[in-house]
Amino acid sequence: MKSGFKTVTSSFAPNSTSTVELKPSYNIPVVLVLTAIPLLVVQPLVGLALALFGLFLMFQALTLRLQFTTTDLDIYRGEKLIRRFPYQEWQNWRIFWNGVPILFYFKEIKSIHFLPILFDPNALKTCLEQRCPRI
Repeated sequence: MKSGFKTVTSSFAPNSTSTVELKPSYNIPVVLVLTAIPLLVVQPLVGLALALFGLFLMFQALTLRLQFTTTDLDIYRGEKLIRRFPYQEWQNWRIFWNGVPILFYFKEIKSIHFLPILFDPNALKTCLEQRCPRI
């Protein structure tokens, strides 16, 4: 097991690459909540909004799981699959701000997605490069 993600064996295609589930990263939510604390004194409404957003992202990091399969990026909440993104429909992807990665962007044929990086950014980049090379 490499740092940042765990390998889950794939039962449907024994010769394929195994499924990888990313570990959560709480960096962004923690920074937002910590930044909100002094703001609560100076700008209470802004501080409260930032704190609530940070807590929302913390909840998302706790409950969502990203799995890279051989054909799709799957998003789970607990054991329930909530969204599947087939790589064949991807046109491009980027991780913004390499030094401090905070935003993951990918474009499908019919839609564009922006996701905060609530998962190990190094494992995310490795999986993306292996399974869905940039065009």
